[in-house]
Amino acid sequence: MSLPITTILTSLLALLFVRLSFQVIKLRRKNQVSLGDGGHEDLRRAIRGQGNCAEYGPIGVLLVLVAELQTGGTVPTIVVGVLAAAFLLGRIMHGYAFAFTTKNTALRVRGMQLTVLPIIALAAWNLLMPAVAFINPVTP
Repeated sequence: MSLPITTILTSLLALLFVRLSFQVIKLRRKNQVSLGDGGHEDLRRAIRGQGNCAEYGPIGVLLVLVAELQTGGTVPTIVVGVLAAAFLLGRIMHGYAFAFTTKNTALRVRGMQLTVLPIIALAAWNLLMPAVAFINPVTP
């Protein structure tokens, strides 16, 4: 079975995570800090941007995977794709705001909104799909 939405989302999140990791490495070298943040605000922000991506990424991927498996390639797959795209955009916005700006609260907040809302929608979708299948079973 092909899972194009999950494949694309996972791959792009991996690239985002690597980019955020490179920013942490760059700032560790610049500030000569091998462990922790050494009291450097820029490094602290980059570490949290990377960590936040690592924290939210897996749950988003799992929810998209389960939703994509449940749709089985039917028309509602577009809904899953839109939610996955919103989640990815939220992760990019939040990561950028944390790791590459000094104080961009609006971008950070919008990024979290675009992260949390798709998580809620996907969780609801994943709970609803089995209920619909139970109430209206497809018979061959």
